[in-house]
Amino acid sequence: MFRAMRRSKQQLTDEATLKILNEATNGVLALDGEEGYTYAVPLSFAYSDGKIYFHSALSGHKIDAIKKNDKVSFCVVGQDTVVQETFTTHYKSAIAFGRIRIIEDDSDPEKRRGLELLADKYSPEVSLEKREREINGKMKALVVIVIEIEYLTGKAAREIIRNEEL
Repeated sequence: MFRAMRRSKQQLTDEATLKILNEATNGVLALDGEEGYTYAVPLSFAYSDGKIYFHSALSGHKIDAIKKNDKVSFCVVGQDTVVQETFTTHYKSAIAFGRIRIIEDDSDPEKRRGLELLADKYSPEVSLEKREREINGKMKALVVIVIEIEYLTGKAAREIIRNEEL
């Protein structure tokens, strides 16, 4: 169903790909937009147990696109080092394909779990009590969006692969 990577020697292991998802602070969600245009939007996210979590306002372009088509991809760049002398970049990236859904129900434990994962990732030094207050105060004003990953792949520049094999 999903294409094999053309440059398979550059494919990262599952472990290395998950490391990118766990360490990156932003990625780009690609959705089926309007009028035949793809809609790609940069987002902060959290990864856990085969799922990618975001939060969002209750309405807008992203929500409309999700309701129209639940098939999406999400791309994360874990490294992008420009090497001027060789006219290239040394990069690592991950792309997830999956089905996306919106959690609106405040009583759904997965909505709280998504917000807790985001708070833990982006504000780990803030007290748990303060994070909980923030979550409780914002719960009704937002939705949590979840991608259930169906296919995940990672890729790195040949130079990185070569150095890691040594």
